[in-house]
Amino acid sequence: MIIILKSGTPVEEITRISQELSDTWKVTVEKSVGTHKVVLGLIGDTTSIDKLQVQEFSPWIEQVLRVQQPFKRVSREFRHGEASEVVVPTPNGDVYFGEHHPIVVVAGPCSVENEAMIVETAKRVKAAGAKFLRGGAYKPRTSPYAFQGYGESALDLLAAAREATGLGIVTELMDAADLSAVARTADIIQIGARNMHNFSLLKKVGAQDKPVLLKRGMSATIDEWLMAAEYILASGNPNVILCERGIRTFDGKYARNTLDLSVLPVLRSLTHLPIMIDPSHGTGRSEYVPSMAMAAIAAGTDALMIEVHPNPAKALSDGPQSLTPDKFDRLVQEMSIIGKVVDRWSTPTFNSINDSRILFTPELSK
Repeated sequence: MIIILKSGTPVEEITRISQELSDTWKVTVEKSVGTHKVVLGLIGDTTSIDKLQVQEFSPWIEQVLRVQQPFKRVSREFRHGEASEVVVPTPNGDVYFGEHHPIVVVAGPCSVENEAMIVETAKRVKAAGAKFLRGGAYKPRTSPYAFQGYGESALDLLAAAREATGLGIVTELMDAADLSAVARTADIIQIGARNMHNFSLLKKVGAQDKPVLLKRGMSATIDEWLMAAEYILASGNPNVILCERGIRTFDGKYARNTLDLSVLPVLRSLTHLPIMIDPSHGTGRSEYVPSMAMAAIAAGTDALMIEVHPNPAKALSDGPQSLTPDKFDRLVQEMSIIGKVVDRWSTPTFNSINDSRILFTPELSK
């Protein structure tokens, strides 16, 4: 249940209403401050609460509504239809994720392999316009014999790359035992597709304050994905970014996964959380990444995660879906065209119409 207060409601009245609601019905009351309204969310068993009784608590109450979705805090209704934003401090300044901000680009290799490789890649993706470096220290792999990542030593290499570039760091957490080590390095903690249903891990990252990037499970429905996000918010951490990375469908012959771009308008109607698209895992083929990245921008994504490796043929993991730095440079230029059209691009890479024509010349895009 949510209670929408009238514009200008005094702070002391908000406090009084919250306390009386909590005392009367033994519920938790959470305050959400929007641009024009203050919304109080009642968390707990609200089935027996009469909306008319709540309305009588104060003349400052404008409207009382029941949240129909099973995910309460994640629901867009919880913020009275307004989008939320996730603000991530980085050495280069605060970066904002949200539908009213420029698109954020996250780029880097699947795995951290050595210091020279990760630092050089970080410098290249930053020069192209990325705000965050992604790189795996701990890697969940289908085969127990595949490269699993270098663990904590790789976190030190990510820290060195941040020191050299000022980029924020996104890296995956697989085990709660590694949370403190990952949190010391990461500016955003990634929960991968395989752990989306690891509810004990979701509670752990929800109990700390670093932003969380929650990837959609390989066969997860949208409701299951949003309920996983609800675990994090219910544990106290409101800073969650949802990442669509492709789902498993019946046809895996031509692409690694099926990148579900339809989640963008669907999630916009259901949740206030920012949305990221990962076209690299979503397709598994580097040649498909540019078109899917640009399509995601046109469809309304808030962020993109793109794999970049200096030598994909020799990558220890996910080489076939990784772009070279040169191809990433060109992709960012192409993305800026679409980004400017939808008014979501902060620093255009080029300025003339002639440049945009050149970039889309078939001979140069091969």
